[in-house]
Amino acid sequence: MPFAPSFAVMFRTRDNVRIDAAHTPSRGADDLGIVLAHGFTGSLRERSTRRIAHVLSGFGGVISFDFRGHGRSGGESTVGDLEILDMDAAVRHARAIGYTRVALVGFSMGGAVAVRHAGVLGGVDAVASVSAPARWYYRGTRPMRQVHWAIERPLGRWITRVGKRTRIMKGVWDPLPLAPYEAAAKISPTPLLVVHGDADAFFPLDHPYQIYEAALEPKELWIEPGYGHAESAATPELIRRVGEWVTTRS
Repeated sequence: MPFAPSFAVMFRTRDNVRIDAAHTPSRGADDLGIVLAHGFTGSLRERSTRRIAHVLSGFGGVISFDFRGHGRSGGESTVGDLEILDMDAAVRHARAIGYTRVALVGFSMGGAVAVRHAGVLGGVDAVASVSAPARWYYRGTRPMRQVHWAIERPLGRWITRVGKRTRIMKGVWDPLPLAPYEAAAKISPTPLLVVHGDADAFFPLDHPYQIYEAALEPKELWIEPGYGHAESAATPELIRRVGEWVTTRS
């Protein structure tokens, strides 16, 4: 089945980073804009992200974008810190083109950024965070140890730049950004949905529980049996359920 048509968009963040984006017009509610955020090393052009945008466009217009340092966007990835400015630019674009309700749907790093955006900057109507980490520097699984190697080692950053078109900043955070679970405590009264799979190889279930337990009402937690990690493992049925939740909560 072909994907819904989308249109190229470009906008700039408050710190003047160019962000490559796409707008998939709504096949559902005309007043709802959904900002869709990919995971680390992902892209709006990946088939899994395009599939998710297509399904979500049945509920509202979708603004998908490449985080800084990813794909055709400018800058370097800060792996979840300054990315809230990228998401804020997408939110402001959604408002500017006429969407009166704006919801965030993020996967993995994008889910962490969605929670942090809503807690730190605010100004959105609903947040769905899928497969997100609750805290920084988690190395308890083999995939996350590999991710940290790619971020922290020169060879890892070179391989990630060449193989995944992702440019990663050098050095360490200074100061340390507010962790996703800490930001979750600041989201209310904006509705929060936390989605996680019990077969996630990157982040075990203490991560979604930590985000959920830190948040105040209104909030929901879905632990999905057999679901792995982020965009590539998300079924159309799960995305439709997320779209329905966003439509009724925003």
